[in-house]
Amino acid sequence: MYRTKLLVVANQTVDSDELYEALHERARNGPLAVTLLVPQDRQEGLGHRVNHALERLHAQGIEAEAMLGDVDPACAVIECWDPRRWDEVLVSTLPTGTSRWLQIDLPQRIRRAVDAPVSHLVSKTARDRVTA
Repeated sequence: MYRTKLLVVANQTVDSDELYEALHERARNGPLAVTLLVPQDRQEGLGHRVNHALERLHAQGIEAEAMLGDVDPACAVIECWDPRRWDEVLVSTLPTGTSRWLQIDLPQRIRRAVDAPVSHLVSKTARDRVTA
C-alpha cells in the first residue's frame, strides 16, 4: 500500500489537538509519513512542543520527523520543497484574526510555489485551551 508523505507547516500549533487529530485521521485512512516543518523563531518552549508532537504521533504508529526552516514560513517551504520527498502540504494556523500566517495568505502562497495539493487546518495552541 502506498504511503502518503505529508509536509506539515506549523509553529504555534505544532502540538495542537486539532493537528494531532487531523493526522491521526489521515493515518487511519492509510499509511502516512509526516515531516513537521517548523519555521525558526525565538519562541520559548518550541523544542519541547515539537518533541511532544513527535511523541504523540509515534505513539500512534505514525512515522514522523521534524525539521527547522527559515523564519519566513513561505521561504521555509520553498527552500526545502522536493516533490520526490512529499506528496502534499498541510498548513496549520491559528484562527483568523490571530494568525499572522493567514494575514499574509500563507496557504495560497504555498499553493503557488509547489506543484502539489495544499490544505489548511485551523488549530488552537495548547495554552489557548480552557481546562475544567
